[in-house]
Amino acid sequence: MLKYEYDHNVIQVNEIENGNDVEFRIHILQEEPYLDGIKKVQKEFEENDVYTDVLFYIYASHEYRVIVRRDYYEDFILELMKQRLLQSVKWSE
Repeated sequence: MLKYEYDHNVIQVNEIENGNDVEFRIHILQEEPYLDGIKKVQKEFEENDVYTDVLFYIYASHEYRVIVRRDYYEDFILELMKQRLLQSVKWSE
């Protein structure tokens, strides 16, 4: 499992296990440059060949519900890091 950290002043992330999936509630608090970052994460998974790996639901006020298949969990977390939405990622025991 990966452990990650983020700046609570710019983004809120809640993670809930849901059977074979992991559900994220992500709220972008500071638009620039983080709103663009979450859109790039969404685009990355929408443009790959697997349609059910990561599903995005967009709500008002820059809130996102993201359902991630467990076998794509690491890919999703690392993409958040790549887009600088997270500050650090490390393996936990």
